Amino acid sequence: MKVEARIFDIVTVFAFFIAIVYGVTTYYWSGYGVEPVGLVALILTGGLALIAGSYMRFISRRIDSRPEDREDAEISDGAGELGFFSPGSYWPIGLAGAAAFTGLSLAFFHVWMVVIGGVLILLAVGGLVFEYHTGPDEHE
Repeated sequence: MKVEARIFDIVTVFAFFIAIVYGVTTYYWSGYGVEPVGLVALILTGGLALIAGSYMRFISRRIDSRPEDREDAEISDGAGELGFFSPGSYWPIGLAGAAAFTGLSLAFFHVWMVVIGGVLILLAVGGLVFEYHTGPDEHE
């Protein structure tokens, strides 16, 4: 996680530096003052990268060092099972469709469609989470 935190730190510094340069250049060259939309977008980009980098740095202190975090690691150190991934789930397609439906309803501001889209999103997320859930173990 330390590598990822460093990457987000670089993005944070870059976005804030470019925001300063952008603000100064638009103030002096445009004649209308600072162009606010681009400046706010760059500041928010830097802030979002700062949040993600801070989270990854915080987590990297709490977990064991991964092979990606060590300079002397071999490729074989990262071998093994990474987790379970569903081989053929249709729930991501349903979630994408529900999100698209909700986004379209927000674009036209049809509140009744937003409510239906929210329900569809909740159903799709529930399907993703509980797709392989079999219930409580009978032996406990």
